[in-house]
Amino acid sequence: MLKNNDSFITEEMLVKYYELGKKKKEIDLEMNQLKDLFHEYFNKLVGPNDKGEISVNGYKLQRQMRKMEKYNEELTVQRLENLQMNELIQVVKKPDDAKIKSALTLGLLSDKHLEGCIVTTFSPAISVKTLTPR
Repeated sequence: MLKNNDSFITEEMLVKYYELGKKKKEIDLEMNQLKDLFHEYFNKLVGPNDKGEISVNGYKLQRQMRKMEKYNEELTVQRLENLQMNELIQVVKKPDDAKIKSALTLGLLSDKHLEGCIVTTFSPAISVKTLTPR
């Protein structure tokens, strides 16, 4: 661990990061409001599920639509079972975290039973806050 006087992190860097974070939140909020207005405009102009395009003073605004389709799991599995096409159904085995925790709490399982089974991952996150109100 570095001591404060050995650090290459400066107050200016922290202030800049903090201020940029505030600006980013403001910008994201404002952009989301504009996107909502644009979607509302295109919903009225071409409909809620259609792409659209307009040009205003050298700027082009486009709305593209991504179409995604997936099967209703419960209904599709039921239909495939009725058609006796079970080979088209996936059976996914995975641990139930809540039930495992309950079994550990009740003493039905011990930590030794699951030794080597727990995978721990870490993801770094940076946070800069003011110690005094600004």
